Amino acid sequence: MSRPREHSVETIRRDSEVMGHLRKLMVVNRGEIAIRIFRTAHELSMKTVAIFSHEDRLSMHRYKADESYQIGEQGQFTPVGAYLAQDEIVKIAKLHGVSMIHPGYGFMSENAEFARKVEAAGITFIGPDADVIEKMGDKTKARRLAMDCGVPVVPGTPGPIATYEEAKTFIDEHGFPIIIKAAMGGGGRGMRVVREQSTLRDSFERAQSEALSAFGDGTVFLERFVDKPRHIEVQLLADRAGNVVHLFERDCSVQRRHQKVVEIAPAKNLDNDLREAILNDAIKLAKAAKYKNAGTAEFLVDNQNRHYFIEINPRIQVEHTITEEITGIDVVAAQIQIAAGALLPQLGLTQQRIHQRGFAIQCRVTTEDPEKNFQPDTGKIEVYRSSGGNGVRLDGGSGYSGAIITPHYDSLLVKVTCSGSTYEVARRKIVRALVEFRIRGVKTNIPFLQRLLTHDTFMRGNCWTTFIDDTPDLFRLVKTQNRAQRMLGYLGDVVVNGSSIKGQIGEPSYKQDIELPTIYDEAGNRREVSVPATEGWKTILDEQGPEAFAKAVRQYKGCLIMDTTWRDAHQSLLATRVRTIDLLKIAPTTSYALQNAYALECWGGATFDVAMRFLYEDPWDRLMKLREAVPNIPFQMLLRGANAVGYTSYPDNVIYDFCAKAKKHGMDIFRIFDSLNYVENMKLGIDAVKKAGGVIEAAICYTGDVSDPNKKKHNLDYYLKLTQELVDEGIHVLGIKDMAGLLKPEAAKMLVGAIRERHPDLPIHVHTHDTAGTGVASMMAAAAAGADVVDVAIDSMSGMTSQPSMGALVAALERTELGTGIRMEDVQAINSYWEQCRMLYSCFEANVKAADSGVYDHEMPGGQYTNLMFQAQQLGLGTRWKEIKKAYIEANQLCGDIVKVTPSSKVVGDLAQFMVSNHLNKEEVIEQAQSLNFPTSVVEFFQGYLGQPYGGFPEPLRSDIIRQAPRIDGRPGATLPPLDLVKLKNDLMDKYGKRIRDVDISSAAIYPKVFHEYMEMVEQYGDLSVIPTRFFLSKPEIGEEFNVEIEQGKTLIIKLLAVGPLNANGKRDVFFELNGEARVVGVVDVNAAVDHVTREKANQSNPGDVGAPMAGVVVEVRAKVGATVKAGDPVCVLSAMKMETVVGAPVNGKVEYVAVTDGDSLSQGDLVCRITKE
Repeated sequence: MSRPREHSVETIRRDSEVMGHLRKLMVVNRGEIAIRIFRTAHELSMKTVAIFSHEDRLSMHRYKADESYQIGEQGQFTPVGAYLAQDEIVKIAKLHGVSMIHPGYGFMSENAEFARKVEAAGITFIGPDADVIEKMGDKTKARRLAMDCGVPVVPGTPGPIATYEEAKTFIDEHGFPIIIKAAMGGGGRGMRVVREQSTLRDSFERAQSEALSAFGDGTVFLERFVDKPRHIEVQLLADRAGNVVHLFERDCSVQRRHQKVVEIAPAKNLDNDLREAILNDAIKLAKAAKYKNAGTAEFLVDNQNRHYFIEINPRIQVEHTITEEITGIDVVAAQIQIAAGALLPQLGLTQQRIHQRGFAIQCRVTTEDPEKNFQPDTGKIEVYRSSGGNGVRLDGGSGYSGAIITPHYDSLLVKVTCSGSTYEVARRKIVRALVEFRIRGVKTNIPFLQRLLTHDTFMRGNCWTTFIDDTPDLFRLVKTQNRAQRMLGYLGDVVVNGSSIKGQIGEPSYKQDIELPTIYDEAGNRREVSVPATEGWKTILDEQGPEAFAKAVRQYKGCLIMDTTWRDAHQSLLATRVRTIDLLKIAPTTSYALQNAYALECWGGATFDVAMRFLYEDPWDRLMKLREAVPNIPFQMLLRGANAVGYTSYPDNVIYDFCAKAKKHGMDIFRIFDSLNYVENMKLGIDAVKKAGGVIEAAICYTGDVSDPNKKKHNLDYYLKLTQELVDEGIHVLGIKDMAGLLKPEAAKMLVGAIRERHPDLPIHVHTHDTAGTGVASMMAAAAAGADVVDVAIDSMSGMTSQPSMGALVAALERTELGTGIRMEDVQAINSYWEQCRMLYSCFEANVKAADSGVYDHEMPGGQYTNLMFQAQQLGLGTRWKEIKKAYIEANQLCGDIVKVTPSSKVVGDLAQFMVSNHLNKEEVIEQAQSLNFPTSVVEFFQGYLGQPYGGFPEPLRSDIIRQAPRIDGRPGATLPPLDLVKLKNDLMDKYGKRIRDVDISSAAIYPKVFHEYMEMVEQYGDLSVIPTRFFLSKPEIGEEFNVEIEQGKTLIIKLLAVGPLNANGKRDVFFELNGEARVVGVVDVNAAVDHVTREKANQSNPGDVGAPMAGVVVEVRAKVGATVKAGDPVCVLSAMKMETVVGAPVNGKVEYVAVTDGDSLSQGDLVCRITKE
């Protein structure tokens, strides 16, 4: 009994053979055309053979064939030369029993010598006879044939030319413009358009060189160049019996550098009589040449509808796909069968039976960057997701995830062909198909193709051959977002290198999803918070304006609260690191729970630059998103008077512009202050807010102790006079800003009571920090004395350096006439969220465990307390925190006992750290002031860049510190010229494109360096604000899945799969699953690449050795070897945690040696440079 027959590919082929003894076909080509031919050969039940160069050994075409063989040994041929190695290829074909060879297009498809060698080896060549290839492939011979047949041609040289002199002779007769063409090639190579004598010689020599390189033959010929023609070609099929048919025409006018980009079949808007003439001439030429197999007759059509023969391409064309789509005829199958001896009638291919249906359009998707003049891009394809669907055909060769795009070959990635019943249907379909593509890792021309296909000229079907070159508007490209892959780049970096967020120590202690609280109305019904509340104090402000709002606040019988949780609380406790995503989660619930709040403090101050600098998110986006989520409660921001949200003075127009934009995008109340209580600085902010239409809450910054008669500088009289000055400016609300928590209950009673007595109608808003632990008592005292609003923070974000507890204050006032209108159960509900959230940000905790009554001595602001502690750790001074607090007291005395709030507090903090770093006390600073390299902030303070402190600058210390630097004795920004905001906008758009918004101009004006660094981060990683905080700060576990909502209705499901080993380039591959699809990103392992540098220390006994006064990064090296310097001249600028220090030369002399470069990280005492003393 015989065994049952097994079914396999081989048995299927044997059972359906149609090619007789011609069973094995080799394609002498690569990429998409090789795969295209293999597919038809398989349909004809043939076995297929691929060949490949060593560089192509991983290319897809070798896997699509039944057999594949390398051409020669590694290094024997160049990458291109391998596919031109005729003898080696024929030897491989004979050795493996190949019966037919298809050359594809390019390489040896038009090489008559190769065709002869194939036939001589007893192998069937799929293409015209060698003699015909020679005749048609040589464009000069083809021209003569056309002229003999009476087919019109463009005037040109009668034959090939070899010398520049011959070219000049032709031009003397016919003039410019002319086109130089390779006699033996196509594809745009070896072509040059010349319009003037000065470029003729260079163009001629380059065309010859390119032709020789591409086709092995440097012969060229010249033609008169026809301006703005259409390029129409006809697909021909012919057999050995002389039968010739056309498969209609194609419009190949859309070209770049003479290479086709988009092709259309049939040609749109082509006159029918002209079409018939072109088709008839094409057949006439084929018959005259005794043409056999597939070929293409190409013509130019000028503006007068005259056509000129260009050439016959004796091979299959890249764009044959659109002809197949409109006729239903497999051109490759016809080629193979004709080569095997079949006649056209036997294949059913008679002209009467060939019909066209609809339109087809083909686009060539290439790995070229349109923004860099179509420079080919190389590298690894990280993501490849193609299109599909009805009427979409893809012919690809190297389009798949993980494919390596090398510089050795043509940049074609995939051909996209779409067909439809009309031209417009086909056009819309191919636009849709291109939109569906996702290709990451290499640049492609898809954005350019999308722009081209939607341009009016293309939509009308009226393109010409130089349309792309003549239409710069095409390069207003469609921008691709590439959001997912860029985000994976960031996540991969966190996986390999850990978080890059400054100030982070360890990972979040909270690893679960944060549960959102449920709140209930007075009747006990659950509130639906999917839509935010609409009732609140903002309604009065929006409907009646700032004056009526202030009046309503003053008339309120209880004590209103402002919640600082969204700004100052997390600035004071968590280094301002809370992200927008976590504020937005609780925002709708907050709109109900704190409906009666005076305001939510959510913006300005340090949040502005920290958002960009450390959190990689946009502060304006934060404002706009929060405003949308909480439409009913007023927002308050911190405005540093003439400093806006920065640390220095800016031109007046920058402040006005900033305030107008802040108001427009959602800000309501502007707490305007000056770090020195310098009213001239505050006037600018007050006027800017007034013109913007915001609520003016001018704040007096509190320092000292008005209840202590021994503290005479900042006494009650001082604050009353300051208040009167502000009231005279027309403010709406007075703020008392106790930034250090120095306002004791008795002092609060005295200060608020005295102001209330003098200004009975003025709303008073009191802000404090709970550093000493007396915050709740002080706020209750302030409320009892007449304050209308006090600042608090939600319980789990309150206390110590933050604001007093909201729950404690609300409970204490709940059943009194000073009730807040906030329910305790709502406070507790919100607090449950922030309890979890604080654990999520535990890695930024400053490790402040308890209250510090020492604040009454050092007077350090609450927000600065934790930040300065963190800075001290970064500078290696963490163990000397007690010394820094003591030095802070002395630094304040050196500055003249000033008000301390950003940026003046930064001056005192920088000076304190400088003193501890350099082991200096107050007396030593005074003694050595003329020779010390003080931090930049200190020097600028004494120059007057922050304004004028109450009581003036201490002398002679001021003069000793600033030396020859200029002094400013009035408002610092008064003399600054206006900033050209229009020019700034144009500069930003030139650099970043049209995505620049008006608000970005303000960011760049106030923080130019920070803004540019932020934009570079966005360019690299995209919008990181949408990543859940846990994964923004720490890596997921292997196999852990999490979601990222990149926009409404679009969610990425991400899973970390594995981390690869370190490769030779110092990178690790990180493997993710994104929406179920494998993705990989390569990440540099910075730890593996670290070089440990041992730096030379400055020799303290050598007065010319310049040492780093503190640890930091070199921002700028100014010293140059051989330069002569004077004592005090800057030799470099160091930066450490926002603190810049200009390091000056200690002596007069010549720079002998510079030991640092920009970007170097230095420890204290490291040698910067050595100066030979004069």
